[in-house]
Amino acid sequence: MTAPIIGFIGAGNMATSLIGGLLQKNMKPERIIASDPKAEQGAALSKQFQIRTVTDNAVLAAECDVLLLAVKPQVMQAVCRALPAERKPGQLVISIAAGISCDSLAEWLGDTTPIVRCMPNTPSLRGQGVSGLFATAAVSEAQKELTETIFNAVGISVWLEEENLIDAVIAVSGSGPAYFFYMIEAMIDAGEKLGLPRDTAERMALFTALGAADMAVNSDVDVAELRRRVCSPGGTTEQAIKTFQAEGLPQMVDHAMQAAAKRAAEMSKELA
Repeated sequence: MTAPIIGFIGAGNMATSLIGGLLQKNMKPERIIASDPKAEQGAALSKQFQIRTVTDNAVLAAECDVLLLAVKPQVMQAVCRALPAERKPGQLVISIAAGISCDSLAEWLGDTTPIVRCMPNTPSLRGQGVSGLFATAAVSEAQKELTETIFNAVGISVWLEEENLIDAVIAVSGSGPAYFFYMIEAMIDAGEKLGLPRDTAERMALFTALGAADMAVNSDVDVAELRRRVCSPGGTTEQAIKTFQAEGLPQMVDHAMQAAAKRAAEMSKELA
């Protein structure tokens, strides 16, 4: 596994970001193959990254040490069942499709297949992603390390002890970017109501969010303490936080994330 060949089935945004991240981490282009049924999509990817692309998943699957499935959940079963039964011994399969369990993948690919289920998020497209990872018992330590290398190329990764915790990952980081986008959107609207030009309110809200996140990531104290440090007694920030608390913001966030996790569990049953 010192110089594995990694094959991507599906050449959409997430696959593109992972390929770009791996190349930036000095993986050689000849160690990456991508497959997409649309020849023009493959040609564009080949031109962008100087990697080999094919239109036949079976050709790709026969050559790679790692098979990364980056297709929509609705077509995952058909894609898996169409792959050749005889592939490279010990070939690692990584799925980034939401709602597809390891049991389903094993049923479609073979019970002895080493499988990693991954839930990345959209900031991976900017190299700032968070990926939750779960490995079946057939996955070796070397394959786990390789999986980390792939997803750490576009952010950070976290291993999970239980597969059902993927639902919690979806609630926190998978869906999480939308929560922050919504908060920024609300801040822009409120700033405009207070009299700021909308473009000014937007720029201020965006860079405030960016600065706060950077402080939180790089601080030696937790976010609760950072919040307290901004809240001077009797000051403006304290008044705003008290309003959030009175309006039930913590409960709203909890309920929203519970709803996201519940829906993730429902999707896994629907797609089984």
